[in-house]
Amino acid sequence: MENIWIDRTLYRGRPENGEGRLPKELRTYDLLDELGVTYWRVDHDVIPTIEACRGVDELLGIEICKNLLLCNAKKTEFYLLLMPGNKQFKTKDLSKQIGTTRLSFASAEHMEELLDIQPGSVSILGLMNDKENRVKLLIEKEVAGEEYLGCHPCINTSSLKIPMKDILEKFLPAVEHQPIFVDLP
Repeated sequence: MENIWIDRTLYRGRPENGEGRLPKELRTYDLLDELGVTYWRVDHDVIPTIEACRGVDELLGIEICKNLLLCNAKKTEFYLLLMPGNKQFKTKDLSKQIGTTRLSFASAEHMEELLDIQPGSVSILGLMNDKENRVKLLIEKEVAGEEYLGCHPCINTSSLKIPMKDILEKFLPAVEHQPIFVDLP
């Protein structure tokens, strides 16, 4: 595995200096702060896979979950799925549960258009950019039962640890998205 730089400091809250940070990342911190959401941050190089997140997981004291942007065959319905990083995604199991045609991965263009996110940076926090509520949020029950959620602030060079309670009770109501809880084998 390639050598990925990780700042070994666990920060509480936003960066002191926004220099070198993308506007979408800073907007994410602005919203979390405005909502009174507690979060811890680790900065790092771009992390290409869930497996490569292990060092970040250790620092944050959590397991970062998979965040998948999915769509139906016609590309008219979109779903953001949060699932444990160690589970395999099987489209048949999920499609049947939510009553839709077989799902596939959404394109990079759809990620950008719907969530203002690039591949590798997909995150529940991108729902703040889905003003038209085109993306339905699916949370696997195992992830929903965790005390904390690990995710990116709309960019894959930082990772956050956020209390699940704050996600469910502060963030999601503010961005007007209702979660659908699913059970994946």
